[in-house]
Amino acid sequence: MLSKSQIKLITGLGQKKYRDQSQLFIAEGPKVIAELLDSGMQLHTLYTTDPSLFSVEVQQLNEAELKKISFLKTPNTALAVFHIPKPKPIANSGLTLALDSVRDPGNLGTIIRLCDWFNISRVLCSTDTADCYNPKVIQATMGSIARVEVHYTDLSHVLIESEQPLYGACMEGENVYATSLHENAILVMGNEAHGISEEILRLLNKKITIPQFGPEQKTESLNVATATAILLSEFRRSTER
Repeated sequence: MLSKSQIKLITGLGQKKYRDQSQLFIAEGPKVIAELLDSGMQLHTLYTTDPSLFSVEVQQLNEAELKKISFLKTPNTALAVFHIPKPKPIANSGLTLALDSVRDPGNLGTIIRLCDWFNISRVLCSTDTADCYNPKVIQATMGSIARVEVHYTDLSHVLIESEQPLYGACMEGENVYATSLHENAILVMGNEAHGISEEILRLLNKKITIPQFGPEQKTESLNVATATAILLSEFRRSTER
């Protein structure tokens, strides 16, 4: 049976302050948990209604107990508590993605998974970007959080210090399909509603945009995760020849 202290710990991990204090986060579902385990994430405790799904030590629960600790509307067989990895030094080579105040957990999780797909090993986040260990972010990454370094930092300071070309996604930027792109660069994506902040805009070497097609062109903008997918694909297409 689950103890009161276990329930308190797990439900508390829905809040950033308790994740920061304990240096723990949760992941749900056999597929996500298996990916994190396979990638070397350090397991704290694994709770499941079906121990046959895993080859590590588990605590077996019934469905009612799992529902008490799950953050999902429909609990998915297993919930695991993992240790948050210790931060690594920020490297300054290759293509890096920078996020300026991306607030939506679903967007952040999708972006981390995109970085995994396009072999982007680093994401630099402003301190007001969503927490990458939020349960909704972890769910959206589908395990990619284990393979992508996410750094929270004073973004303007890091960009000022960087010697790499700085690109930023802007509505008024240069057509990305007609732009020379560097493989060693930083690409900045902005807030869902307001785009890149004025402070960061002033630091950019080049503003780029994804052009609209067709005669009407009434769509106001693209979702930040969708735009990130298109731009990362173009960076890779242009530089991996």
